[in-house]
Amino acid sequence: MSEKKVLVAPSILSADFSKLAEEIKSVERAGADWLHVDVMDGVFVPNITIGPLIIKAVRPLSRMFFDVHLMIDEPVKFVDEFTEAGSDLITFHVEACKDPMGSVKKIKEKGKKAGVSIKPGTDVSALDGILEQVDMVLVMTVEPGFAGQAFMEEMMEKVRDIRPRFKGLIEVDGGINVETAPKAIKAGADVLVAGTAVFGQKDYAKAIREIRMA
Repeated sequence: MSEKKVLVAPSILSADFSKLAEEIKSVERAGADWLHVDVMDGVFVPNITIGPLIIKAVRPLSRMFFDVHLMIDEPVKFVDEFTEAGSDLITFHVEACKDPMGSVKKIKEKGKKAGVSIKPGTDVSALDGILEQVDMVLVMTVEPGFAGQAFMEEMMEKVRDIRPRFKGLIEVDGGINVETAPKAIKAGADVLVAGTAVFGQKDYAKAIREIRMA
């Protein structure tokens, strides 16, 4: 198996929000490639997190690539706000839109990268017709909504299914740590979202390094 760049994207869902600016600067210094931002509306998923105002506030603090994951209903309505806030890539859930291609088109029109995500219960056939239009596919390896859940290894079959027919990046999100990261990369993933596996450790640089080395 040829070596490839493994991108590690710490999720701020697991950060200490009382010192969010410091947390973001710390993971950047620690060698994180991307910053994963989980946006939840309490409708599409049973939790509420942050919105574009927070992204706009922290954007000047970091040069990292902002990987914004919209777990919200009808995301196309909010593309303008999230692009203007400083998102680099916006990923939406295929299950949350009436017109997925319309969401991709709007994101691209704003000059941003577009990603599409599927929940554990969604078959990869839901991505038919959209794969060639997006820059990234995010395969959820936990039920979206809360951090700290266990990795669902059976989701790697989806990654293996998508990999041969998709030229873009494949990201996995949920339960990633030194034990599960190798399984995701072997299946064909390129980007690893790590929450507690980074922010739950004392040494962020060591945590990121160990995930990559795993």
